[in-house]
Amino acid sequence: MAETEQPQIYLITPPEIELSSFPDALGAVLDAVPVACLRLALAASDEDRLIRAGDALRGVAHDRDVPLVIDRHWQLAERLGLDGVHLPDGARQVRPARKALGQDAIVGAYCGTSRHDGMTAGEAGADYVAFGPCAPTVLGDGSYAEADLFGWWSEMIEVPVVAEGALTAERVAALAPVTDFFGIGTEIWDADDPVAALKALAAPSL
Repeated sequence: MAETEQPQIYLITPPEIELSSFPDALGAVLDAVPVACLRLALAASDEDRLIRAGDALRGVAHDRDVPLVIDRHWQLAERLGLDGVHLPDGARQVRPARKALGQDAIVGAYCGTSRHDGMTAGEAGADYVAFGPCAPTVLGDGSYAEADLFGWWSEMIEVPVVAEGALTAERVAALAPVTDFFGIGTEIWDADDPVAALKALAAPSL
């Protein structure tokens, strides 16, 4: 994942996918909009399901030169020929994941709204840090990553930052000057036309 001045799209799969149809839908999105990275983020922990999904999406992504990382299951990344892992628990597993996957792999860390956790993950060797959600949601305690956090991070820290969760076109426009990537998933996959939804949502960064 290369950092640029203009924010890039970091696409996230839905938590459930239908392997008979989702690869085609994914391919249509990747063909329509530039995507910097794809995350396989299934809710299921069933190894067979993860392996089948990884095998199905790897070709779709790699045929378009888009790196594919897996959520949580860094032990499967190398086995599936993926490009790295996204760790949802801050810095806790950054070092062991890096040791297992090597220096060339992508290792990213989601740090919620915690500046401290983000800095710890960066110091541990994370390639990027993700903060979110970017607006209040019905889940959790109502806290969210405000623009000030992204502004401070972009000014003070060299590790690229991802804004993800509860994104709207308004939040994308507000955060575009202070983030490197937008992590976009259910915001578009729940729509009838994911391509149109992504273009509308990410207009400020396209």
